[in-house]
Amino acid sequence: QVQLVESGGGLVQAGGSLRLSCTASGRTISRYNMGWFRQAPGKEREFVAAVGWSSITTSYADPVKGRFTISRDNAKNAVYLQMNKLAPEDTAVYYCAAGQTYGLGYPENYDYWGQGTQVTVSS
Repeated sequence: QVQLVESGGGLVQAGGSLRLSCTASGRTISRYNMGWFRQAPGKEREFVAAVGWSSITTSYADPVKGRFTISRDNAKNAVYLQMNKLAPEDTAVYYCAAGQTYGLGYPENYDYWGQGTQVTVSS
């Protein structure tokens, strides 16, 4: 089992930045693909960004390309999401996920999920 805990969410003005962290416990995440997803009120959960277990492959959803950067530190058993130029439409609960099935953008390929951290961007 992998337990995931997100942190770093909060309230920020449009144009600002936040860095989300996801810390894992229970197992090393070095062999897991790690992803970030988000869910806004009244909307389905959507893919944001992911990094393959080897760190060679990353994937981003179109709305966040060029603004968000995913990274991982296997030594710290953690993954991060640097979010820049935030906009009100980025407001959502952000979830960290871990999985071993390829297909980084698909939530069904992730086996473990955190509880989420709220990100609110004011205009």
